[in-house]
Amino acid sequence: MSTVALYKTSLGAYAQGKDAVAVLSDAPRMIAGLIAGVSELALRLRPLPKKWSATEIITHLAEDELVTSWRYRQMVENTGCALAAFDQDRWARLGDYPSWNPWVALQMFRLLREANVRMLKRLTAEEWERFGIHAERGRMRVRDLAQHMTGHDVNHIEQIRSILYAR
Repeated sequence: MSTVALYKTSLGAYAQGKDAVAVLSDAPRMIAGLIAGVSELALRLRPLPKKWSATEIITHLAEDELVTSWRYRQMVENTGCALAAFDQDRWARLGDYPSWNPWVALQMFRLLREANVRMLKRLTAEEWERFGIHAERGRMRVRDLAQHMTGHDVNHIEQIRSILYAR
């Protein structure tokens, strides 16, 4: 099984049986609860040298939400459009994720997510079925992307929980 297929399967398992819009709505609050009262230093500590810290994960979620915002809107407006992939490690390096303030990153994630959830709640049944062609994952409907992001959120929330409570 390819890396892309494994990733898709893994995130699909995290999203299984979950209401995508409910999880997407709640994710920023869940992260805020996890990091409440945790020192900035603790949030910046990496569990292993090549693994992201809680701060880096939150920053990744914020920047990924930028991409997701564009993807949703492009699919709804231009069904069948091309959806580019991106290199998350390059974005992390260029965005200097370790230097971010975790609460600023969370605020950015929360604001972008709120805009996306507001839009998702207004979609018609037909708009949920509009699609794009992802460079790595192939044909994705708006519904598929929302489910993908649900699994993505659950995965990263569990990573943050593991990092913070493994100490």
